[in-house]
Amino acid sequence: MSLDRNRPPLQNRVDPFGDFHAVAERGAVMGNRGGRLHDDGRRLGRRRWTSRRWIVCLCAFKGRRRTVWGDGYTELFFLDEPTALAVGHRPCFECRRASAKAFLAAFPGAPSGADAMDVVLHRERLDGRRRARPDALPDGAFVAIAGRAFAKRDGALRPWSFSGYGPAISCDGPAEVDVLTPPSTVAALAAGYRPIWSEASVPL
Repeated sequence: MSLDRNRPPLQNRVDPFGDFHAVAERGAVMGNRGGRLHDDGRRLGRRRWTSRRWIVCLCAFKGRRRTVWGDGYTELFFLDEPTALAVGHRPCFECRRASAKAFLAAFPGAPSGADAMDVVLHRERLDGRRRARPDALPDGAFVAIAGRAFAKRDGALRPWSFSGYGPAISCDGPAEVDVLTPPSTVAALAAGYRPIWSEASVPL
């Protein structure tokens, strides 16, 4: 993938709330939402997806190289896979086939394939957030507390940023909070799906 370090950052970095940002950090995984969301001037348009197929990809695969926000689909970048899962993406069946099959096997309702999962995830993306106690959620799920995103990992909450995660805090304090990760993805995580984490740490 070709990146021009001399240009200002594109608005292609996605936070756990689903908002798009122009920041310098690239992220550990890439994704797309089925097509092109940018114009010929590499500016983001109004659309935030072109299909129900929102996927999480590797940043490098079989030596392929792309011009980011060129003629094809709009490449998006995430700190890690739990961040992408929080906004409704799922693993790619081409570059991450083993992970995609594991996610499908853990997905509730025994879907027949990627298209069936995409229908469910798209409905859940549009339905809005649920609430739950953080201590009842599996590792990999994201919650929002006082407007800030936290990931559940190793039984604790880790504050999210574009650069990495802050120090862990206990899950015991908050009562029910907004859950950012879609319900079916939460269920897949609870059933044993293991996402790719960023190991970057930042101070609070």
